[in-house]
This record gives sequence, C-alpha cells and structure tokens, in this order.
Amino acid sequence: MKDTPQQGDGVLIVGEEVCRDLVGRAEAFAAVEEVFAAMASGQARNFPVVREAIGHADALYGFKSGFDRAGMVMGVKAGGYWPGNIGRGLTNHQSTVCLFDPDTGRLSALVGGNHLTAVRTAASSAVSIAHLARRDAKVLGMVGAGHQSAFQLRAAAEQRAFEKVVAWNPHPEMLPQLAEVAASLGLPFEAVTPEALGAEADVIITITSAFEPLLMRDWIRPGTHVACMGTDTKGKMEVDAALLAAATVFADEVAQSVSIGEAQHAVAAGLLAEGDITPIGAVINGAHPGRTSDAEITLFDGTGVGLQDLAVASVAARLAEEQGVAARVVL
Repeated sequence: MKDTPQQGDGVLIVGEEVCRDLVGRAEAFAAVEEVFAAMASGQARNFPVVREAIGHADALYGFKSGFDRAGMVMGVKAGGYWPGNIGRGLTNHQSTVCLFDPDTGRLSALVGGNHLTAVRTAASSAVSIAHLARRDAKVLGMVGAGHQSAFQLRAAAEQRAFEKVVAWNPHPEMLPQLAEVAASLGLPFEAVTPEALGAEADVIITITSAFEPLLMRDWIRPGTHVACMGTDTKGKMEVDAALLAAATVFADEVAQSVSIGEAQHAVAAGLLAEGDITPIGAVINGAHPGRTSDAEITLFDGTGVGLQDLAVASVAARLAEEQGVAARVVL
C-alpha cells in the first residue's frame, strides 16, 4: 500500500485485466489488513458515503472516499449496482477508483474497480476469519451463491484447514456453481437447509442482498464465527438481530456498521449499542484480544469501506507502474 505512483507524465490508467493479473488474494488480504489497522489507530479515515437510487435501470450509484495517512493513499471509488447487467453479459457491480496525490491533490491514477471490489470484499471476511475464528474450525458454511460467493469461498479456505463446505442459497439452482469452486479446492460440498447449516458450520459467511434475516440466533452453535458481508445499505438484513446481541461484534468501521451495516437493526431494536462493537483493526493491532473462548460467538459486520478500495487500487497502481503494464495519459 506504500508508495502510490505520483503524477509524473500524465495519469496512470490501470484496466480491469491488469488488476486481475496483478492483485490476487494474498495482495488483497495484506492491503485490507493493513488499512483496517490504520483505521483503528486513527491514521486512516473514511469520508461520508454517498449512495443513491438514480431512478433509472433500478440502479444504485454512489461514492466512497477517504485518506490513509499511514500509506499516503487518497482517493474515491465511484460506482454502484446495476441489477440488469447480468443479462447484458456484464457484472452487476460497476466501479472505478480515482487516486490522488495527497501532497498536491492532483489525479495520479484511474484504476478499474470491478475485480478489486470482489477481492477486497473477500479479503475483508478472510481477515476476520484469520483473527476471530477458532483454530480448529473444520466446516465452512456459505449463505449465498452469487458472483461474490466464489471469491469468498476461495479466500476463506486459505485461513483454516476446512474439511467441508455446507451451503444454502435462496435460489438453489445457483449452488452447483459454488460446488464447483469447492471441488476445485478439494473440499466436499453439501447443499443444506439454513437450520442445518447453522448446526454444522464453525465459520459462516453470508453474502446476499437480503432484506430479512436468513439465519436465526437459535440455529447458531457456540463457538461459531459469522462474517456478514452482504448488508451495506439501510434496510438490508441477513441475520437475526438477536444473533448480534448474543455475539461479540466486530466491524470494518463501527459508524458504518450501525448506520447501513448488519448492526443497524440490532441497534434500532435496543439489543446492541454502538459501544458494543469493536473495529477489527483493534484486534489486528493487538489492542483487543478478539475471541476469548472456544464457546464465544464472534460476528464480523463487513459493510465495505472506501479505504479498502483505495488500498487495493494503490497496490494495483504500484505493481502496474513497476511492471510497465499500464498506460499514462495527459488530461
């Protein structure tokens, strides 16, 4: 995340194919873990999010931005969600990251954001598993089987010695695609009910666009780690609010967690207070112990923050510059 390319002879242009070639799970994990730590120590700050329905194509469009003083990375991610894109052969999520020179404010790079959004989101849950899941976790539960689920599964599988994947999706016809990913990792796969998933899984990742709880508190075993990755807008909801009340709750950013994240419902119901939520960066920094017993339920509210996008975009820009695989243009 260090040494973001500065504006020399024009603006660096880093396309989607270059991002896919240069930024994999390892690079994304390191960048996201580092920026979460910087956030918790007060060295990095996200700016207020703008996210609006545009009144056309059922699309949501917005901006996430921030400044990481530790990594000297500043910029904005512009983009959103176009639900009809899949019918056009395009990814529903579309975005671009603009990086700026913190010393001058000049534009330094334009970076494709679609692949980076997928890997940084998966890296976020993977960081939470690395720091919060039980070391002896054997069964991974997946709630959701959309485009992002494959990234989530692959990243999670690198954090623990999982022996099996159990999964449920509101649209079961999508599960075979996730089964293929599990098979490529050498992991047995079983489609189950949500109740059975909660009864068997040691780690659960939810990655849906639901507006109602898909997992209930009574279905979750002691010692489970849950990474809620789908709720990033007011009104969305993936798990029972009572589950957050029963868990030790962590988040990428507490303010966003209580406003647009999974915690919004538990807070509104008076089951959870903002002060009950710990930034995951505090665990990374050693300021918070994280999991304190094998019986504790831990929950990570991954709302998706702009600094994650800037961190991975900075890595893409730096590697592209070093390897000479990006163009420069003068605006």
